[in-house]
Amino acid sequence: MFPVFSTMKKNLNRRNFLKSATQASAGAVALRYAAVAGMFSANVPNIFAAETDLPVKLGGKPVRTTLFPTWPVYDETEEKALLDVLHSKKWFRGEGQHVNQFEAAFMKLTDAKHCVATANGTSAVLASLGALDVGPGDEVIVPPYTFVATINAVLMHHALPVFVDTDPETFQIDAKKIEAAITDRTVAIMPVHVGGSPADIDTIMEIGSRRKIPVVEDACQAHLAEWRGNKVGTYGVTGCFSFQASKNLTAGEGGAVITNDDELAERLYSFHNNCRARKTASYNFTYRGTRGANLRLAEFQGALLLAQLARLETQAKTRDANAAYLAKQLAEIPGIVPAKNYDGCTRSAHHLFMLRYGKDQFAGLPRAKFLAAMADEGIPCSGGYSPLNTEPFIQNAFKTRAYQRVYAPDVLAGWAERTRCPANDKVCDEAVWFTQNMMLGSRADMDDIVAAAKKIHLHAAELAKS
Repeated sequence: MFPVFSTMKKNLNRRNFLKSATQASAGAVALRYAAVAGMFSANVPNIFAAETDLPVKLGGKPVRTTLFPTWPVYDETEEKALLDVLHSKKWFRGEGQHVNQFEAAFMKLTDAKHCVATANGTSAVLASLGALDVGPGDEVIVPPYTFVATINAVLMHHALPVFVDTDPETFQIDAKKIEAAITDRTVAIMPVHVGGSPADIDTIMEIGSRRKIPVVEDACQAHLAEWRGNKVGTYGVTGCFSFQASKNLTAGEGGAVITNDDELAERLYSFHNNCRARKTASYNFTYRGTRGANLRLAEFQGALLLAQLARLETQAKTRDANAAYLAKQLAEIPGIVPAKNYDGCTRSAHHLFMLRYGKDQFAGLPRAKFLAAMADEGIPCSGGYSPLNTEPFIQNAFKTRAYQRVYAPDVLAGWAERTRCPANDKVCDEAVWFTQNMMLGSRADMDDIVAAAKKIHLHAAELAKS
Protein backbone atom coordinates (compact mmCIF):
# COMPACT_ATOMS: atom_id res chain seq x y z
CA MET A 1 0.00 0.00 0.00
CA PHE A 2 1.03 3.68 -0.32
CA PRO A 3 3.13 4.92 2.67
CA VAL A 4 0.58 7.60 3.56
CA PHE A 5 -1.97 4.90 4.49
CA SER A 6 0.23 3.63 7.31
CA THR A 7 0.02 7.00 9.07
CA MET A 8 -3.78 6.97 9.18
CA LYS A 9 -5.85 5.79 12.11
CA LYS A 10 -7.03 2.26 11.54
CA ASN A 11 -10.63 3.09 12.27
CA LEU A 12 -10.78 5.99 9.80
CA ASN A 13 -12.83 4.99 6.77
CA ARG A 14 -12.59 6.58 3.35
CA ARG A 15 -15.93 8.41 3.44
CA ASN A 16 -15.38 10.03 6.85
CA PHE A 17 -11.85 11.02 5.98
CA LEU A 18 -12.89 12.71 2.76
CA LYS A 19 -15.63 14.57 4.58
CA SER A 20 -13.30 15.90 7.29
CA ALA A 21 -10.57 16.71 4.78
CA THR A 22 -13.00 18.81 2.73
CA GLN A 23 -14.27 20.67 5.76
CA ALA A 24 -10.72 21.49 6.89
CA SER A 25 -9.58 22.64 3.44
CA ALA A 26 -7.22 19.63 3.48
CA GLY A 27 -3.45 19.98 3.88
CA ALA A 28 -0.88 18.24 1.77
CA VAL A 29 -1.27 14.79 3.31
CA ALA A 30 -5.04 14.94 3.02
CA LEU A 31 -4.84 16.02 -0.59
CA ARG A 32 -2.54 13.13 -1.38
CA TYR A 33 -4.89 10.68 0.32
CA ALA A 34 -7.92 12.10 -1.45
CA ALA A 35 -6.19 11.75 -4.80
CA VAL A 36 -5.34 8.12 -4.15
CA ALA A 37 -8.78 7.32 -2.76
CA GLY A 38 -10.35 8.86 -5.83
CA MET A 39 -8.72 6.14 -7.89
CA PHE A 40 -11.16 3.63 -6.37
CA SER A 41 -14.57 3.21 -7.98
CA ALA A 42 -17.61 3.99 -5.88
CA ASN A 43 -18.74 0.46 -6.70
CA VAL A 44 -15.92 -1.16 -4.73
CA PRO A 45 -15.45 0.90 -1.57
CA ASN A 46 -15.30 -2.10 0.72
CA ILE A 47 -12.25 -3.60 -0.97
CA PHE A 48 -10.42 -0.39 0.00
CA ALA A 49 -11.97 -0.48 3.48
CA ALA A 50 -10.63 -4.01 4.00
CA GLU A 51 -7.11 -2.58 3.81
CA THR A 52 -7.72 -0.03 6.55
CA ASP A 53 -10.63 -1.12 8.79
CA LEU A 54 -10.49 -3.45 11.75
CA PRO A 55 -12.63 -6.60 11.93
CA VAL A 56 -15.74 -6.27 14.08
CA LYS A 57 -14.19 -8.56 16.72
CA LEU A 58 -11.36 -6.05 17.11
CA GLY A 59 -13.61 -3.01 17.31
CA GLY A 60 -14.23 -2.20 13.65
CA LYS A 61 -17.43 -1.79 11.71
CA PRO A 62 -18.95 -4.62 9.62
CA VAL A 63 -18.44 -4.68 5.88
CA ARG A 64 -22.20 -4.83 5.39
CA THR A 65 -25.36 -4.60 7.46
CA THR A 66 -27.83 -5.42 4.69
CA LEU A 67 -29.09 -8.90 3.88
CA PHE A 68 -28.18 -10.88 0.80
CA PRO A 69 -31.08 -11.78 -1.54
CA THR A 70 -33.64 -13.89 0.28
CA TRP A 71 -35.03 -17.20 -0.95
CA PRO A 72 -37.40 -18.30 -2.38
CA VAL A 73 -38.39 -15.72 -4.99
CA TYR A 74 -42.06 -15.45 -5.94
CA ASP A 75 -44.69 -13.04 -7.21
CA GLU A 76 -48.29 -13.10 -8.39
CA THR A 77 -47.41 -15.90 -10.83
CA GLU A 78 -47.02 -18.37 -7.97
CA GLU A 79 -50.08 -16.98 -6.20
CA LYS A 80 -52.23 -17.52 -9.28
CA ALA A 81 -50.81 -21.03 -9.82
CA LEU A 82 -51.71 -22.10 -6.29
CA LEU A 83 -55.17 -20.54 -6.44
CA ASP A 84 -55.87 -22.25 -9.76
CA VAL A 85 -55.22 -25.63 -8.15
CA LEU A 86 -57.20 -24.69 -5.05
CA HIS A 87 -60.26 -23.68 -7.05
CA SER A 88 -60.02 -26.68 -9.35
CA LYS A 89 -60.54 -29.03 -6.39
CA LYS A 90 -58.12 -31.40 -8.16
CA TRP A 91 -55.25 -31.49 -5.68
CA PHE A 92 -54.09 -35.06 -6.34
CA ARG A 93 -51.86 -35.85 -9.32
CA GLY A 94 -54.25 -38.52 -10.48
CA GLU A 95 -56.95 -35.90 -10.97
CA GLY A 96 -55.20 -32.70 -12.03
CA GLN A 97 -52.73 -31.97 -14.83
CA HIS A 98 -50.12 -29.71 -13.21
CA VAL A 99 -47.78 -32.53 -12.20
CA ASN A 100 -48.05 -34.05 -15.66
CA GLN A 101 -47.30 -30.65 -17.20
CA PHE A 102 -44.32 -30.15 -14.95
CA GLU A 103 -42.94 -33.57 -15.85
CA ALA A 104 -43.22 -32.68 -19.53
CA ALA A 105 -41.51 -29.32 -18.97
CA PHE A 106 -38.70 -30.89 -16.94
CA MET A 107 -38.17 -33.53 -19.62
CA LYS A 108 -37.78 -30.76 -22.18
CA LEU A 109 -35.46 -28.80 -19.92
CA THR A 110 -33.12 -31.73 -19.35
CA ASP A 111 -33.60 -33.33 -22.78
CA ALA A 112 -34.65 -36.56 -21.09
CA LYS A 113 -37.14 -39.06 -22.49
CA HIS A 114 -39.06 -39.65 -19.25
CA CYS A 115 -39.68 -37.86 -15.95
CA VAL A 116 -41.44 -39.04 -12.81
CA ALA A 117 -42.12 -36.31 -10.25
CA THR A 118 -41.75 -37.39 -6.62
CA ALA A 119 -42.53 -36.06 -3.16
CA ASN A 120 -38.92 -34.93 -2.58
CA GLY A 121 -35.33 -35.61 -3.59
CA THR A 122 -35.00 -38.44 -1.09
CA SER A 123 -38.03 -40.07 -2.72
CA ALA A 124 -36.37 -39.68 -6.11
CA VAL A 125 -33.33 -41.63 -4.93
CA LEU A 126 -35.50 -44.18 -3.12
CA ALA A 127 -37.55 -44.74 -6.28
CA SER A 128 -34.43 -45.08 -8.43
CA LEU A 129 -32.90 -47.72 -6.19
CA GLY A 130 -36.28 -49.43 -5.78
CA ALA A 131 -36.85 -49.59 -9.53
CA LEU A 132 -33.44 -51.25 -9.82
CA ASP A 133 -34.48 -53.78 -7.14
CA VAL A 134 -31.67 -52.78 -4.80
CA GLY A 135 -32.18 -54.65 -1.54
CA PRO A 136 -30.69 -56.55 1.39
CA GLY A 137 -27.23 -57.94 0.71
CA ASP A 138 -26.49 -55.42 -2.04
CA GLU A 139 -23.80 -52.74 -1.98
CA VAL A 140 -24.12 -49.21 -3.38
CA ILE A 141 -21.07 -47.01 -3.91
CA VAL A 142 -21.60 -43.49 -2.55
CA PRO A 143 -19.52 -40.41 -1.68
CA PRO A 144 -18.97 -39.37 1.94
CA TYR A 145 -19.39 -35.67 1.11
CA THR A 146 -23.13 -35.34 0.56
CA PHE A 147 -26.38 -34.69 2.37
CA VAL A 148 -27.46 -37.57 4.59
CA ALA A 149 -30.49 -38.38 2.38
CA THR A 150 -28.21 -40.07 -0.16
CA ILE A 151 -27.15 -42.58 2.48
CA ASN A 152 -30.57 -42.94 4.10
CA ALA A 153 -32.03 -44.00 0.75
CA VAL A 154 -29.51 -46.86 0.61
CA LEU A 155 -30.20 -47.86 4.21
CA MET A 156 -33.96 -47.76 3.63
CA HIS A 157 -33.47 -50.56 1.11
CA HIS A 158 -31.31 -52.42 3.65
CA ALA A 159 -28.34 -52.27 1.30
CA LEU A 160 -24.78 -51.50 2.36
CA PRO A 161 -23.42 -48.02 1.56
CA VAL A 162 -19.80 -48.24 0.47
CA PHE A 163 -18.01 -44.91 0.72
CA VAL A 164 -15.36 -43.83 -1.77
CA ASP A 165 -13.12 -40.94 -0.76
CA THR A 166 -13.43 -37.32 -1.89
CA ASP A 167 -11.32 -35.44 -4.42
CA PRO A 168 -10.27 -32.40 -2.32
CA GLU A 169 -9.91 -30.09 -5.33
CA THR A 170 -13.50 -30.54 -6.49
CA PHE A 171 -15.33 -31.82 -3.36
CA GLN A 172 -16.71 -34.61 -5.60
CA ILE A 173 -16.33 -38.38 -5.28
CA ASP A 174 -12.83 -39.39 -6.39
CA ALA A 175 -13.78 -41.40 -9.47
CA LYS A 176 -10.29 -42.92 -9.72
CA LYS A 177 -10.92 -44.76 -6.45
CA ILE A 178 -14.30 -46.25 -7.35
CA GLU A 179 -13.10 -49.40 -9.08
CA ALA A 180 -11.14 -50.58 -6.03
CA ALA A 181 -14.35 -50.45 -3.98
CA ILE A 182 -16.38 -52.68 -6.33
CA THR A 183 -17.22 -56.24 -5.27
CA ASP A 184 -19.50 -58.94 -6.63
CA ARG A 185 -22.24 -57.41 -4.45
CA THR A 186 -22.01 -53.92 -6.00
CA VAL A 187 -25.32 -53.21 -7.74
CA ALA A 188 -25.13 -49.44 -8.26
CA ILE A 189 -22.72 -46.52 -8.35
CA MET A 190 -24.30 -43.32 -7.06
CA PRO A 191 -22.21 -40.19 -7.59
CA VAL A 192 -23.54 -36.94 -6.14
CA HIS A 193 -23.02 -33.69 -8.06
CA VAL A 194 -22.26 -31.86 -4.83
CA GLY A 195 -22.86 -28.14 -4.75
CA GLY A 196 -24.27 -28.28 -8.27
CA SER A 197 -21.03 -29.14 -10.07
CA PRO A 198 -20.75 -32.41 -12.00
CA ALA A 199 -18.70 -35.29 -10.67
CA ASP A 200 -16.21 -36.88 -13.09
CA ILE A 201 -18.92 -38.38 -15.29
CA ASP A 202 -16.61 -39.70 -18.02
CA THR A 203 -14.63 -41.85 -15.61
CA ILE A 204 -17.68 -42.99 -13.66
CA MET A 205 -19.66 -43.97 -16.75
CA GLU A 206 -16.70 -45.85 -18.21
CA ILE A 207 -16.40 -47.92 -15.04
CA GLY A 208 -20.14 -48.52 -14.86
CA SER A 209 -20.34 -49.56 -18.50
CA ARG A 210 -17.32 -51.84 -18.36
CA ARG A 211 -18.37 -53.49 -15.10
CA LYS A 212 -22.07 -53.57 -16.09
CA ILE A 213 -23.10 -51.64 -12.98
CA PRO A 214 -25.88 -49.05 -13.32
CA VAL A 215 -25.02 -45.45 -12.44
CA VAL A 216 -27.65 -43.46 -10.52
CA GLU A 217 -26.89 -39.74 -10.63
CA ASP A 218 -27.82 -37.87 -7.48
CA ALA A 219 -28.27 -34.46 -9.11
CA CYS A 220 -30.45 -33.10 -6.32
CA GLN A 221 -28.32 -29.94 -6.12
CA ALA A 222 -27.50 -29.68 -9.82
CA HIS A 223 -30.41 -28.15 -11.75
CA LEU A 224 -29.18 -27.03 -15.20
CA ALA A 225 -25.64 -28.28 -14.57
CA GLU A 226 -23.97 -29.68 -17.69
CA TRP A 227 -21.25 -32.13 -18.62
CA ARG A 228 -19.87 -31.67 -22.12
CA GLY A 229 -22.94 -29.67 -23.06
CA ASN A 230 -25.54 -32.19 -21.85
CA LYS A 231 -27.58 -31.88 -18.68
CA VAL A 232 -26.45 -33.93 -15.70
CA GLY A 233 -28.90 -36.66 -14.80
CA THR A 234 -29.06 -37.88 -18.40
CA TYR A 235 -25.85 -39.93 -18.29
CA GLY A 236 -26.78 -42.54 -15.69
CA VAL A 237 -29.73 -44.91 -15.89
CA THR A 238 -31.55 -42.34 -13.76
CA GLY A 239 -30.96 -38.79 -12.58
CA CYS A 240 -32.46 -37.63 -9.29
CA PHE A 241 -33.42 -34.03 -8.47
CA SER A 242 -34.71 -32.22 -5.40
CA PHE A 243 -37.00 -29.20 -5.18
CA GLN A 244 -36.67 -28.77 -1.41
CA ALA A 245 -36.77 -25.28 0.11
CA SER A 246 -33.06 -24.46 -0.37
CA LYS A 247 -32.78 -25.75 -3.93
CA ASN A 248 -32.31 -23.59 -7.04
CA LEU A 249 -35.71 -24.80 -8.25
CA THR A 250 -38.08 -25.13 -5.33
CA ALA A 251 -41.62 -25.86 -4.25
CA GLY A 252 -40.70 -26.20 -0.57
CA GLU A 253 -40.57 -29.95 -1.14
CA GLY A 254 -40.59 -32.04 -4.28
CA GLY A 255 -38.35 -34.14 -6.48
CA ALA A 256 -38.06 -35.83 -9.85
CA VAL A 257 -36.37 -38.77 -11.55
CA ILE A 258 -35.41 -38.60 -15.22
CA THR A 259 -34.44 -41.54 -17.42
CA ASN A 260 -34.10 -42.48 -21.08
CA ASP A 261 -35.03 -46.11 -20.43
CA ASP A 262 -38.67 -46.87 -21.34
CA GLU A 263 -39.05 -49.95 -19.13
CA LEU A 264 -37.25 -48.37 -16.19
CA ALA A 265 -39.54 -45.34 -16.45
CA GLU A 266 -42.58 -47.58 -15.91
CA ARG A 267 -40.93 -49.30 -12.95
CA LEU A 268 -40.12 -45.88 -11.47
CA TYR A 269 -43.71 -44.77 -11.86
CA SER A 270 -45.17 -47.88 -10.28
CA PHE A 271 -42.66 -47.81 -7.40
CA HIS A 272 -43.57 -44.23 -6.51
CA ASN A 273 -47.31 -45.04 -6.87
CA ASN A 274 -47.61 -48.04 -4.54
CA CYS A 275 -47.00 -50.52 -7.38
CA ARG A 276 -49.84 -49.13 -9.45
CA ALA A 277 -49.41 -48.49 -13.15
CA ARG A 278 -50.29 -45.20 -14.82
CA LYS A 279 -53.99 -44.40 -14.77
CA THR A 280 -55.78 -45.28 -17.99
CA ALA A 281 -59.33 -44.54 -19.09
CA SER A 282 -60.72 -46.78 -16.39
CA TYR A 283 -59.58 -46.74 -12.77
CA ASN A 284 -58.19 -50.14 -11.84
CA PHE A 285 -56.16 -51.87 -9.19
CA THR A 286 -53.54 -53.53 -11.35
CA TYR A 287 -50.18 -53.82 -9.58
CA ARG A 288 -46.72 -54.29 -11.02
CA GLY A 289 -43.10 -54.38 -9.92
CA THR A 290 -41.74 -55.90 -6.73
CA ARG A 291 -42.70 -53.29 -4.10
CA GLY A 292 -43.55 -49.64 -3.85
CA ALA A 293 -44.53 -46.64 -1.75
CA ASN A 294 -46.53 -43.45 -2.00
CA LEU A 295 -43.89 -40.97 -3.17
CA ARG A 296 -46.15 -38.83 -5.37
CA LEU A 297 -45.90 -35.08 -5.91
CA ALA A 298 -49.06 -33.04 -5.19
CA GLU A 299 -50.76 -30.79 -7.72
CA PHE A 300 -49.98 -27.67 -5.64
CA GLN A 301 -46.26 -28.36 -5.89
CA GLY A 302 -46.51 -29.17 -9.58
CA ALA A 303 -48.15 -25.80 -10.23
CA LEU A 304 -45.60 -23.99 -8.08
CA LEU A 305 -42.71 -25.63 -9.92
CA LEU A 306 -44.13 -24.67 -13.30
CA ALA A 307 -44.17 -21.05 -12.15
CA GLN A 308 -40.66 -21.26 -10.71
CA LEU A 309 -39.29 -22.76 -13.92
CA ALA A 310 -39.84 -19.45 -15.70
CA ARG A 311 -37.10 -17.82 -13.60
CA LEU A 312 -34.61 -20.68 -13.48
CA GLU A 313 -32.40 -19.81 -16.46
CA THR A 314 -32.18 -16.09 -15.66
CA GLN A 315 -31.25 -16.87 -12.06
CA ALA A 316 -28.71 -19.43 -13.25
CA LYS A 317 -26.97 -16.87 -15.47
CA THR A 318 -26.65 -14.50 -12.51
CA ARG A 319 -25.10 -17.26 -10.42
CA ASP A 320 -22.75 -18.17 -13.27
CA ALA A 321 -21.38 -14.64 -13.52
CA ASN A 322 -21.12 -14.03 -9.79
CA ALA A 323 -19.48 -17.38 -9.05
CA ALA A 324 -16.85 -16.87 -11.75
CA TYR A 325 -16.04 -13.38 -10.46
CA LEU A 326 -16.00 -14.45 -6.82
CA ALA A 327 -13.75 -17.45 -7.48
CA LYS A 328 -11.19 -15.27 -9.25
CA GLN A 329 -11.15 -12.65 -6.50
CA LEU A 330 -11.05 -15.08 -3.56
CA ALA A 331 -8.28 -17.15 -5.14
CA GLU A 332 -5.96 -14.15 -4.74
CA ILE A 333 -6.21 -14.40 -0.94
CA PRO A 334 -3.59 -16.78 0.51
CA GLY A 335 -5.34 -19.71 2.19
CA ILE A 336 -8.59 -19.45 0.20
CA VAL A 337 -8.92 -22.20 -2.44
CA PRO A 338 -12.25 -22.23 -4.33
CA ALA A 339 -13.46 -25.64 -5.48
CA LYS A 340 -12.45 -26.51 -9.02
CA ASN A 341 -14.55 -28.09 -11.76
CA TYR A 342 -13.47 -30.99 -13.95
CA ASP A 343 -12.62 -30.26 -17.57
CA GLY A 344 -15.86 -31.89 -18.71
CA CYS A 345 -17.98 -29.45 -16.71
CA THR A 346 -19.54 -26.97 -19.12
CA ARG A 347 -21.86 -25.51 -16.47
CA SER A 348 -22.27 -25.66 -12.72
CA ALA A 349 -25.56 -25.02 -10.97
CA HIS A 350 -23.70 -23.12 -8.22
CA HIS A 351 -26.10 -24.40 -5.59
CA LEU A 352 -23.19 -23.91 -3.23
CA PHE A 353 -20.05 -21.86 -3.62
CA MET A 354 -17.52 -24.07 -1.87
CA LEU A 355 -13.93 -23.36 -0.91
CA ARG A 356 -11.21 -24.76 1.29
CA TYR A 357 -9.87 -22.60 4.10
CA GLY A 358 -6.19 -22.95 5.00
CA LYS A 359 -5.69 -21.74 8.55
CA ASP A 360 -1.89 -21.82 8.20
CA GLN A 361 -2.14 -18.94 5.72
CA PHE A 362 -4.41 -17.15 8.22
CA ALA A 363 -1.85 -17.13 11.05
CA GLY A 364 -3.36 -20.29 12.52
CA LEU A 365 -6.83 -18.78 12.86
CA PRO A 366 -9.19 -21.77 13.37
CA ARG A 367 -11.93 -22.20 10.79
CA ALA A 368 -14.60 -21.73 13.46
CA LYS A 369 -13.19 -18.29 14.25
CA PHE A 370 -12.96 -17.45 10.54
CA LEU A 371 -16.63 -18.36 10.08
CA ALA A 372 -17.60 -16.30 13.12
CA ALA A 373 -15.55 -13.34 11.90
CA MET A 374 -17.20 -13.50 8.47
CA ALA A 375 -20.62 -13.57 10.13
CA ASP A 376 -19.65 -10.51 12.19
CA GLU A 377 -18.86 -8.74 8.92
CA GLY A 378 -22.36 -9.50 7.63
CA ILE A 379 -21.28 -12.44 5.44
CA PRO A 380 -23.18 -15.65 6.31
CA CYS A 381 -21.29 -18.86 5.64
CA SER A 382 -20.96 -22.35 7.06
CA GLY A 383 -18.50 -25.19 7.45
CA GLY A 384 -20.57 -27.62 5.38
CA TYR A 385 -20.92 -31.36 5.84
CA SER A 386 -19.40 -33.61 8.47
CA PRO A 387 -17.84 -36.98 7.50
CA LEU A 388 -20.86 -39.21 6.88
CA ASN A 389 -18.85 -42.41 6.95
CA THR A 390 -18.11 -41.90 10.66
CA GLU A 391 -21.60 -40.86 11.74
CA PRO A 392 -22.94 -43.15 14.52
CA PHE A 393 -26.35 -43.63 12.90
CA ILE A 394 -24.87 -45.94 10.26
CA GLN A 395 -23.30 -48.25 12.82
CA ASN A 396 -26.60 -48.12 14.73
CA ALA A 397 -28.37 -49.29 11.57
CA PHE A 398 -25.91 -52.19 11.30
CA LYS A 399 -26.89 -53.29 14.82
CA THR A 400 -30.54 -53.67 13.88
CA ARG A 401 -32.11 -57.09 13.45
CA ALA A 402 -32.38 -56.79 9.67
CA TYR A 403 -28.70 -55.99 9.08
CA GLN A 404 -27.58 -58.59 11.62
CA ARG A 405 -29.59 -61.25 9.82
CA VAL A 406 -28.48 -60.32 6.29
CA TYR A 407 -24.79 -59.45 6.60
CA ALA A 408 -22.04 -61.65 7.99
CA PRO A 409 -20.43 -60.39 11.23
CA ASP A 410 -17.05 -59.95 9.55
CA VAL A 411 -18.61 -57.79 6.79
CA LEU A 412 -20.13 -55.39 9.30
CA ALA A 413 -17.08 -55.45 11.56
CA GLY A 414 -14.76 -54.57 8.69
CA TRP A 415 -16.99 -51.93 7.15
CA ALA A 416 -15.48 -48.94 9.01
CA GLU A 417 -11.93 -49.72 7.94
CA ARG A 418 -13.04 -50.52 4.40
CA THR A 419 -14.77 -47.17 4.05
CA ARG A 420 -12.14 -44.90 5.61
CA CYS A 421 -11.97 -41.58 3.74
CA PRO A 422 -8.95 -39.56 4.95
CA ALA A 423 -9.11 -36.98 2.16
CA ASN A 424 -12.76 -36.32 2.97
CA ASP A 425 -11.93 -35.89 6.65
CA LYS A 426 -9.57 -33.07 5.70
CA VAL A 427 -12.13 -31.51 3.34
CA CYS A 428 -14.71 -31.50 6.13
CA ASP A 429 -12.22 -29.70 8.38
CA GLU A 430 -11.45 -27.03 5.76
CA ALA A 431 -14.70 -26.42 3.85
CA VAL A 432 -16.50 -23.10 3.75
CA TRP A 433 -19.82 -22.60 1.96
CA PHE A 434 -21.79 -19.69 0.57
CA THR A 435 -25.36 -20.52 -0.43
CA GLN A 436 -26.99 -20.13 -3.84
CA ASN A 437 -29.17 -17.18 -2.86
CA MET A 438 -26.01 -15.18 -2.14
CA MET A 439 -24.94 -15.84 -5.73
CA LEU A 440 -28.08 -13.98 -6.86
CA GLY A 441 -26.71 -10.73 -5.44
CA SER A 442 -25.01 -7.82 -7.18
CA ARG A 443 -21.34 -7.45 -8.08
CA ALA A 444 -21.06 -5.19 -5.03
CA ASP A 445 -22.34 -8.08 -2.89
CA MET A 446 -19.53 -10.25 -4.22
CA ASP A 447 -17.06 -7.46 -3.44
CA ASP A 448 -18.34 -7.45 0.14
CA ILE A 449 -17.55 -11.15 0.50
CA VAL A 450 -14.03 -10.55 -0.80
CA ALA A 451 -13.55 -7.47 1.37
CA ALA A 452 -14.55 -9.36 4.51
CA ALA A 453 -12.17 -12.23 3.74
CA LYS A 454 -9.33 -9.78 3.02
CA LYS A 455 -9.97 -7.90 6.24
CA ILE A 456 -9.88 -11.12 8.26
CA HIS A 457 -6.73 -12.30 6.50
CA LEU A 458 -5.00 -8.98 7.23
CA HIS A 459 -5.82 -9.21 10.94
CA ALA A 460 -5.79 -13.00 11.32
CA ALA A 461 -3.02 -13.06 13.93
CA GLU A 462 -4.90 -10.64 16.18
CA LEU A 463 -8.16 -12.53 15.71
CA ALA A 464 -6.47 -15.82 16.56
CA LYS A 465 -5.50 -14.37 19.94
CA SER A 466 -8.90 -12.84 20.67
